[in-house]
Amino acid sequence: MTSRAEVDELYRHRLAQKQVEVERRQNVVARVAYARLAVFVAGVALAWFVFETKQVAWPWLLVPVIVFFTLLYRHGGLYGLLRRTERAASFYQKGLDRLSDAWMGKGNQGASYLDPKHPHAGDLDIFGKASLFELLATTGSPWGTKTLASWLLAPASPDTVRARQAAVAELAPLVDLRESIASEHDELGESVDRETLSSWATEPPVLTSMVARVQALVLGAASLIAAIGWLASWWTRLPFLLLILVSASFAFLYRSRVRGVLAAVEGPASDLGVLSSLLERLEGESFSAPRLVSLQQALTSSGSSTASKRIRQLGRLVDYLDARRNQLFLPFAAILLWGTQFAFAIESWRRDSGSEVAYWLDAVGELDALLALATYAFEHPDDCVPTIVEDRVLFDAEGIGHPLIPEDRVVRNDVCFGGDLRLLVISGSNMSGKSTFLRAVGVNTVLALAGAPVRARKLTLSPLIVAASIRIVDSLQDGISHFYAEILRLRQVMELSGAKEGTVLFLLDEILHGTNSHDRRIGADAVVRGLVDRGAVGFITTHDLALSKLADALGDRAINVHFEDEIVDGKVHFDYIMRDGVVKKSNALDLMRSIGLEV
Repeated sequence: MTSRAEVDELYRHRLAQKQVEVERRQNVVARVAYARLAVFVAGVALAWFVFETKQVAWPWLLVPVIVFFTLLYRHGGLYGLLRRTERAASFYQKGLDRLSDAWMGKGNQGASYLDPKHPHAGDLDIFGKASLFELLATTGSPWGTKTLASWLLAPASPDTVRARQAAVAELAPLVDLRESIASEHDELGESVDRETLSSWATEPPVLTSMVARVQALVLGAASLIAAIGWLASWWTRLPFLLLILVSASFAFLYRSRVRGVLAAVEGPASDLGVLSSLLERLEGESFSAPRLVSLQQALTSSGSSTASKRIRQLGRLVDYLDARRNQLFLPFAAILLWGTQFAFAIESWRRDSGSEVAYWLDAVGELDALLALATYAFEHPDDCVPTIVEDRVLFDAEGIGHPLIPEDRVVRNDVCFGGDLRLLVISGSNMSGKSTFLRAVGVNTVLALAGAPVRARKLTLSPLIVAASIRIVDSLQDGISHFYAEILRLRQVMELSGAKEGTVLFLLDEILHGTNSHDRRIGADAVVRGLVDRGAVGFITTHDLALSKLADALGDRAINVHFEDEIVDGKVHFDYIMRDGVVKKSNALDLMRSIGLEV
């Protein structure tokens, strides 16, 4: 796709197709349901006729029973197809919502991943309503959701970023793949995570005796044969009773361990369907990007058995185990030692395949997160793929804008720093765009170092660790004022810059504005000099023009830039364009007058 309009047209066309298909399938499902009801009524009538009139032999009752259960099975399959089609329609509707900027508040906001102490997540709207995560989180599994969140919280290495970029470029056009994955299962809650499955899978088995497993099988089979022989009058009930007594003793001997196995598998069992579907769908694709090929290889177990087959095998064991809950089957389950048999089988699976589950989940999570970035890339074809350089500190952007602002309203700016230039002091009046610009730089840096496209015509940057002080919140419960919260964050930024783990990109909005002008100038000068001396690069914003002298004091390492406004017919207008130099005026009084305050 070359434009958002073409993406929009594709989504609308496919949504219309799915809606027609949904309506057709709803009619088919309804007809089968009515037919099933009719067969049930007919069967009841035939049963009355058979037993009341004695004119029809009772085997004829098998006909409506067979037809009823055939229709029941058919109804289940058709309803499954209907649900998949409905989910496919929802997939395209959500895509259209994102294209029309109507996605805010409708998706996964990732609130559980927001750590107030993180150096940039709260300041840059990474999580929460109308956040970057909500826009990106089109993942189909909790493992992919968690992986995506981790990518937004910490920058990847340059090689990893390049590998993800290549993978995203290959995945972006694969709309059918993303539709298929979205259609398989309803969205899972974030409570279902990697640890639930992997910790269960890697715990030491508690049923390891092959002799005991064979004994359970023999006892179950012998008890069933004895019961059949008794009911068929081949022999007396004594062999059956003796075998039941032995089976009960055997079951009692292993009761605690069997119960532990069956209880432990309950939680992970709920995830097996979505996991096996994702694995099977991803295994069936043909990829060329090195990272995708590597991840796909991780889904191949020992020999020729793939991860999806192994998970599906476990799923069947759990499904068979659940048959013991059926009241009609319960007596047979007791005779066959059903729970004990499948507890041994599940433990055998865990012993053979459990160690690989963590690798499978990691691979699925990464592939799912890459598909989410690919969706973003497909729906934003004008966003560029950034270039990562490692030989110098650099941030060079042409036409950079905030990715959470609708494209028809976003204002773009050019900005470049690196080498000798380490600091941009941004002055400007209230509401002129200073804070939004800081967020635009920060969010695009997060996107770039996660492996995603960015909202810019061109971006070249080096590995950077984003640290921001933009949205500082005081705490009544902790007894922390706004100013104290800000200086705690500044200390965190300073510590990051001195950790020698990478170059810090600092984004400091209205630095130290919670104190008097004298202390502010001295404190800001010390903080900024300390950051620059430690190799950090970044921005500070201010409407206190005295702080613009910081750039003069730092010589070639800093420059002044500004945003400004103009008064037209008594109203304040902003163009949000960044210009060189220091702003020449303030608009506080004009803004107060514009809303009716007399000053």
